[in-house]
Amino acid sequence: MASTLFPRRYVPLLSHVLGWFLLGYFLFFQIITSDFRIPDVFWVRQIIFFSLMVGAFYLNTQILVPRLLLPGQTTRYTLTVLGMVALLMAILAGIEYGFDLPKVMHRTFHPNGDGRPKLYGWIQPTLFAIILVLCISTSIAMLQKWQTDANIRTALEQAKTTSELSFLKAQINPHFFFNTLNNIYALTLIDVETAREALHRLSRMMRYVLYETQSGTTLLSKEIAFLSDYIQLMQLRLTDKVTVTFDTPSPLRDEPIAPMLFLPFVENAFKHGVSALEPSWIHIDIQQRERQLLMEVRNTLFPQKSTSLEVGNGIGLVNTRRRLDLLYPDQYALNIDDQPGDGEYRVHLTLNLQ
Repeated sequence: MASTLFPRRYVPLLSHVLGWFLLGYFLFFQIITSDFRIPDVFWVRQIIFFSLMVGAFYLNTQILVPRLLLPGQTTRYTLTVLGMVALLMAILAGIEYGFDLPKVMHRTFHPNGDGRPKLYGWIQPTLFAIILVLCISTSIAMLQKWQTDANIRTALEQAKTTSELSFLKAQINPHFFFNTLNNIYALTLIDVETAREALHRLSRMMRYVLYETQSGTTLLSKEIAFLSDYIQLMQLRLTDKVTVTFDTPSPLRDEPIAPMLFLPFVENAFKHGVSALEPSWIHIDIQQRERQLLMEVRNTLFPQKSTSLEVGNGIGLVNTRRRLDLLYPDQYALNIDDQPGDGEYRVHLTLNLQ
């Protein structure tokens, strides 16, 4: 509600208005609250001084800092600022002594003629005010530059992250689609109904890859359905010697998750954990625990086969970890055991979902 009533884009304008209001208040406070009749010439002096401060502020913020200080021309900037201070002091000195303000103000506050006018009493507070305004304007200009650079870096990092994630998602093994099509083609000669069902699964998977993964997240139920289709299509080329089990949460609590996050581990298991000659098995288990999502993939370990995610045409362990780092920084744990004593390869992934 607050952001609607007062948009954030007006915050800088409000800060400028409040800043100049405070400066004006201090400059004219003595005139407004004084019991004496302040000469009009002092009003003129304060108005000119206020106008000079506003001009110096924006001249420094908009021109001197961007064109001299930020490009590294520190010496030129310093000399220019010192020259501007000297010019402002000369203008104000001309007003002070041109209108004989020290004597005028002394007569105003001492009508009986006591004491002597403070001829130089205006120099210290005036010089302090000028330096303060210039320091504040320089700090604001530097802060705005820093914020602009930070926003640019953030935008570039987000664009880089989005591009990198798109690239990583696109690295699903294309051979899978071609091999599956070949399997379906061969299956049409044996079992038309099964081939039709397999073709439907493949089209559903391709639709998921092309459309459902364009946003940053998908639903866990859709991701599990995608994995189920993938597993059943991969089983078309497996023999009876391979046992595949796929356990999912029951009941399933749907929640958003990064798309195609589990595929590299499942793809790796089918690529390196099965054999056409020896008995082999793959077990895939996805579970939910409060705000945690756990996935475990176990498959047969064949000494003659490489089971590392680093090898092959899949996404690979390095890219998989990179995607996890981008999507779930400090919110995941990935443990891979590729040298167990019981002849199996284990991958265990824990995601903390917030």
